[in-house]
Amino acid sequence: QVQLVESGGGLVQTGGSLRLSCAASGRTIGTLVMGWFRPAPGKEREFVAAISRGGVNTYYADSVKGRFTISRDNAKNTVYLQMNSLKPEDTAVYYCAASNSVWGTAKTLREYGYWGQGTQVTVSS
Repeated sequence: QVQLVESGGGLVQTGGSLRLSCAASGRTIGTLVMGWFRPAPGKEREFVAAISRGGVNTYYADSVKGRFTISRDNAKNTVYLQMNSLKPEDTAVYYCAASNSVWGTAKTLREYGYWGQGTQVTVSS
């Protein structure tokens, strides 16, 4: 079992930055693909970003590409999401998730078996 706890959310103005953290316990995340998701209209949650087990490969949703950066520190059992140039449409609860599946499925919601409780990000215009 893996327990995930997100932190770092808050209120920021348009154009501002936030850094989300996801601290894991119960199991080392070095064997897991890690991702970030957020709710979206018509979807349970939409994919935001993912990072491979060793941290070499990343995926991003088109809506955040060039503005968000996902990273991981396996020694600290923590994953990060650096969010820059934030827009009001980025307002959401951001969820950290972990997957045992292969890297090729990293954008797929149902492949993630472990979830955090979420952290609220609000971007004011």
